[in-house]
Amino acid sequence: MKINKLTESFNKTEKMPVLFLGHGSPMNAIEENEFVREFRGIGKILPKPNAILCISAHWETRGTLVTAMQNPSTIHDFRGFPDALFNVQYPAPGSPELVSDVKSTVTKTNIGSDEKWGLDHGAWSVIKHLYPNADIPVVQLSLDYYQKPQYHYELAQELKSLRERGVLIIGSGNMVHNLRMVEWKRLNDTFGFDWALEVNEKIKQFIFNDDHQALINFSKQGKPFQLAIPTPEHYLPMLYALALKEKNDTVSFFNDKPVGGSLTMTSLKIDQM
Repeated sequence: MKINKLTESFNKTEKMPVLFLGHGSPMNAIEENEFVREFRGIGKILPKPNAILCISAHWETRGTLVTAMQNPSTIHDFRGFPDALFNVQYPAPGSPELVSDVKSTVTKTNIGSDEKWGLDHGAWSVIKHLYPNADIPVVQLSLDYYQKPQYHYELAQELKSLRERGVLIIGSGNMVHNLRMVEWKRLNDTFGFDWALEVNEKIKQFIFNDDHQALINFSKQGKPFQLAIPTPEHYLPMLYALALKEKNDTVSFFNDKPVGGSLTMTSLKIDQM
């Protein structure tokens, strides 16, 4: 285990909210729909953060890394979409201060620095709706794909103090995410298969009951969960958000709808009572 001396780069602030955003299709970056309108609405009521730490489903690595460059690039990590989407740039700066804080706060593992990745679409496609001026520094924290859900939850718990230093922590993924079963011709239709709706409701109930252990052990929850979460990368960012919940925090849901049959856009906001 690594032992670090805590060095705080940001001054103490009121405790920031935490978000988990169901990001869905990359097209949400440029389309006008109910989901992006809700993202914009959330952005208008959030306190302005010193920086954003984003855990995206789309950055899996060996070990845990943070983006450490001054000016992260906008990564178009997809294909088969229109040129208008590839033309989108989100030139938010990086944050050496936040990188330092993450490294000094986390003791569970050594956090490595990455100078190549940038901001993937799990980050910029939703953050651009919250802060369209790209004037808030953004750092991404990767998902170590060799680690089990319990590890990710415990690592996230070590980030709690960042909430009191003006850092908005965002998990970006999807509660239910099975691309192999998506009805692509109906991707813009708000409907879900029975198993997708069942899992979405059970996840929300576990959250309401603060039963985080059941969520950590999602693979033991039966066949519907296996269909809803065939791989963990879109689910784990939600665990990062929930691990940051304090006893006196409340959870509210928004964008709570399925799309394409096997995806849910359900998002949540954790905030003080």
